[in-house]
Amino acid sequence: MQKTPRVSIRSEDFDLGAETAALRAGDGGIGAIVSFVGTVRDASHGQAVSAMELEHYPGMTETAIEAMIDAAFQRFDIRAARVIHRIGRLEARDQIVLVLVASAHRGQAFQACEFLMDYLKTQAPFWKKEHTPDGAHWVDARTADDAALARWGIGVQGNAQ
Repeated sequence: MQKTPRVSIRSEDFDLGAETAALRAGDGGIGAIVSFVGTVRDASHGQAVSAMELEHYPGMTETAIEAMIDAAFQRFDIRAARVIHRIGRLEARDQIVLVLVASAHRGQAFQACEFLMDYLKTQAPFWKKEHTPDGAHWVDARTADDAALARWGIGVQGNAQ
């Protein structure tokens, strides 16, 4: 039974250890927790990146991610999940996203975590702007992200990053 909120969209950083402890608190059936922490890269397509700005639609973004987590619970035998995504201006090497998945066994947790990240990359309504020496530009959707989602039998809807 999960006590922490499943979704948090915020500008503040997160603490992996604290988030993991909160996810597993009170559930003795958890045998595995898989985490993914994404960071802002300092380069993209061979060009230096100093910062990234992330925008979203409040309410709509949380609802979309909640639906993704519901889909993960339907597909995999998991006990808890948590997604934190940061917004605003982030510098290179800052943490940007956290996906935590807990289950009784590692296989289901690994699969569900990967599923959620693939889903987030294409379906979550976030927009990213990279700051480079040549100026700022919006990041386009990537074909590789669409292909990653397709392997789960899900078609891409819209242009979310």
